[in-house]
Amino acid sequence: MLQQKSKLLWLFVVIANLMCFTNCKDDDDDDNVIKISPSATAEAELQTALINAVEGQVIELQAGTFNMTNTISIADKKNLVLRGVGRDQSILNFDGQTAGAEGIYAINMTGVLFADFTVKETPGDAIKVKDSNGVTFCDVATIWEAVADSASGAYGLYPVTSKNVLIDGCLAKGASDAGIYVGQSDTVEVRNSVAEGNVAGIEIENTSNADVYNNVAQHNTGGLLVFDLPNLPKKTGGNNRIFNNQVLNNDGANFAPPGNMVANVPIGTGIMLMAAEDVEVFGNTITNNNIMGIGIVSYEVFAYLNPAFQYNDPLYDPHSWGVHIHNNTFSRSNTLPSGNNAIGTLLALQFNNGDVPDILYDGIPDNNDFQTNETKKICIHDNTGADFCNLDAENLFVDKSYDVTPYNCTRPAVNEHTADAPACE
Repeated sequence: MLQQKSKLLWLFVVIANLMCFTNCKDDDDDDNVIKISPSATAEAELQTALINAVEGQVIELQAGTFNMTNTISIADKKNLVLRGVGRDQSILNFDGQTAGAEGIYAINMTGVLFADFTVKETPGDAIKVKDSNGVTFCDVATIWEAVADSASGAYGLYPVTSKNVLIDGCLAKGASDAGIYVGQSDTVEVRNSVAEGNVAGIEIENTSNADVYNNVAQHNTGGLLVFDLPNLPKKTGGNNRIFNNQVLNNDGANFAPPGNMVANVPIGTGIMLMAAEDVEVFGNTITNNNIMGIGIVSYEVFAYLNPAFQYNDPLYDPHSWGVHIHNNTFSRSNTLPSGNNAIGTLLALQFNNGDVPDILYDGIPDNNDFQTNETKKICIHDNTGADFCNLDAENLFVDKSYDVTPYNCTRPAVNEHTADAPACE
């Protein structure tokens, strides 16, 4: 009887082990996961792993600081995951970088997920992804610790000329251009992220079908920008929604290198729509952005103030139109930021008592066609705590109007957008 019980116990153990082998296999036994720990050879190991990665590969950065000296390059991969074990635990530090400018540069990717790590102190862009489809940044941080330093890299998270981009739960801090930047792309979600201490917190440029929501943009020069610029392969953006964001205390110095487009963003800007088309801005809390809560601006203002921004692009429309601003909440003090650029100085002079209206429209062009044309009209309504001014900038402010009545209209809601990109794990 004892021998029979022993055989039964042995059989039970064998079956249990087989079940665990097939159903509860440990990650350490998974050939699809390559784990890399900080060491003197870690940089070479990481680059080699990315070069040799097969479809579905997972490369995992273990806890600690990886001291990097070169750009990490990735090209032509499908369904790749580059992840850490936590944003505050797996850190790629490029402070000693001697070759390349970007921290990570990826091109022609399909279905790539970056998750749970930090990139610090790159001399150029932190993570640039180009010409890709299905790009996710999940709980990733890009950081330059120096305060308002023009030597910091330009962009933190930088997907460009791509489709189906998802940025979720990320942090971008200290960029000399934009912390989170999406350019010339289509079908985008930027959500649940924090941008602070950059020149531009979040910038959507020449990009279509973007939803930007549930983010915090604070202590940047400008919190959130929607721009269309000339002389780019993708001529226009549009059909974008900016909603349910916290745009707070954007009062940081403009430390963009001279000549950069964002060097023209005045200190104290909450949201700026420049040559933006078909954009809906709603449900945002806009607090203590003391030069411009929301600005509706023509590119012609930038070109007038800086001859370097003159353009010859017959397919480009420099005006903002199809704008719908509604159901936002505004509050601010009357303290104007000091040390401002040309646009900020002009606005401060126009409102020298510090009482700058919350919503500013430069009025270029402000004609009957815009407000009778259902495609192009600008609508502003149901904003709490907001006052308004049409600056009449084209005529050098001679006939400013504080009457929002001509813009008290509605527009059809912009459609919701969902990026077809890898989900956050």
